[in-house]
Amino acid sequence: MDNRIMDPIVGKLMGLRYKSHPWHGVSLGDNAPEIVTSFIEMVPTDTVKYEVDKTTGYLKLDRPQKYSNVVPALYGFLPQTYSGDLVAQYCQEKTGKDGVKGDGDPIDICILTEKAITHGDILVQARPIGGFRMIDGNEADDKIIAVLDNDAVYGDYKDISDCPDLVIDRLKHYFLTYKDLPGNKANCEITHIYGIDEAYEVIKRSFEDYKSRFFNLENMLSI
Repeated sequence: MDNRIMDPIVGKLMGLRYKSHPWHGVSLGDNAPEIVTSFIEMVPTDTVKYEVDKTTGYLKLDRPQKYSNVVPALYGFLPQTYSGDLVAQYCQEKTGKDGVKGDGDPIDICILTEKAITHGDILVQARPIGGFRMIDGNEADDKIIAVLDNDAVYGDYKDISDCPDLVIDRLKHYFLTYKDLPGNKANCEITHIYGIDEAYEVIKRSFEDYKSRFFNLENMLSI
């Protein structure tokens, strides 16, 4: 008899062999970080916040939005990325702040497109052009800004500097306010708006953080 005790988390993740988990079971893409596969959780018409349940991979209702702010673009995350030690170290290097940690989530991505995509729970190909260096409490919470690959309107953008100020302001406003609750303002700040090179670096580091955090996942799932 096999007396090995399976880690409870591994047991829950066994479901990955039956359904491709959008975080663990989808590749970031052969051409990453220039073109990345992105899982979309929310679209601009959503009036509640959805996010992926980390155990099952299904979209869940996180919370109704208390205020009228809505995400101004497609919003989701990059598969097989993780905000860990390397991402946090990069944030500390760029901000001069000590004690910053990774938030333990996949890297968020916001994707600009002229298309009216009406629901999430989909995969899209996107080209990163920059990002926001956001700190939530003392945790690195980078937001990669990208354009939908081959988009008719935004497809020619090469760097975040190509974005109109109004687009950047709308994105900043959303990320700085979407966690606010009545009488309780979230402790978030955006320290920098960075370009494509730093976006690539964040993605590369988050991929390495993912491999470090889940280094034995494939072997455990084959037990």
